[in-house]
This record gives sequence, structure tokens and C-alpha cells, in this order.
Amino acid sequence: MAKLDPAEIGKQLTVGEVARRSGVPVSTLHFYEAKGLIHCVRSSGQQRRYGRDVLRRVAVIKVAQRIGIPLAAIGEALASLPEGRTPTAADWARLSRLWRGELDARIAQLTRLRDQLDDCIGCGCLSIEACRLRNPLDSLSDQGSGPQLL
Repeated sequence: MAKLDPAEIGKQLTVGEVARRSGVPVSTLHFYEAKGLIHCVRSSGQQRRYGRDVLRRVAVIKVAQRIGIPLAAIGEALASLPEGRTPTAADWARLSRLWRGELDARIAQLTRLRDQLDDCIGCGCLSIEACRLRNPLDSLSDQGSGPQLL
């Protein structure tokens, strides 16, 4: 954390102001900071001060989390943005394109799971030997029950 220039104090936000304006608890802001997702500087009294760009960054983090993007991927995406600059609509478009493929894959996976669940409700077995929901990696189950490699 860098030391804050006294001339910049009026332009910076306290952790409480960021929490209030973003709707995110102070503890969450500290967590994001510890994970390197947001950055602050310290005042002469060692108080955290954030640039106004952090509000948009927190908004990006919250939206990305809501759609299931892991924090590590969010961190990588935010690291690609210039430090100290509010993310723009073009930045968001680029980041959302990065995550679109992951979301499409997750949607396809959930659709397959939903369709398998419908089948399972029909049979009601939930058998560990045959049920693709209970034992999804059993590719040999297509060959029948029991050991297939003997």
C-alpha cells in the first residue's frame, strides 16, 4: 500500500464510504484487498483510502461473482485493466466476452443435468451402479452392470 499524497485526500474515499456506496460490507472490501482485487493507499494516520475507480471495480466483482465467475478469474481480468482508472464500457465488454464461453459451458452442463434429472425422476433408482447422476464418470456403465475390464 502506497502512502497518500495530502493533496489527494479530498479525492479519495474511506473504506466506510466505499462500503456505503457499493453496498458491500467493510470486511468484504478488506477481503477483496487481501486477494488483490482492489487496492488502497494509506493516509498519514494509516487509514485506508480508495480511488473512486474502486466503486466500479467492486461492481464488476459483484456482477462476476453473481454469475459464478471464480475470484481467481475475476482477479486475472481486473489485473488486465490499468490501475487507478475506472473500468469503461469497453473494458466491461472485453471482460464479459472472456467469461461468455465459461457461462455457455456451464449452461450446457446444467441443461444436461436437468435433462438427466427428468429421466431419473422417471425411474427413481438413484442406483450407484447405473445412475449417471450418482456416478457421472462411469463411462463403462454403457456396457452393462458389473466389471467390464476383466
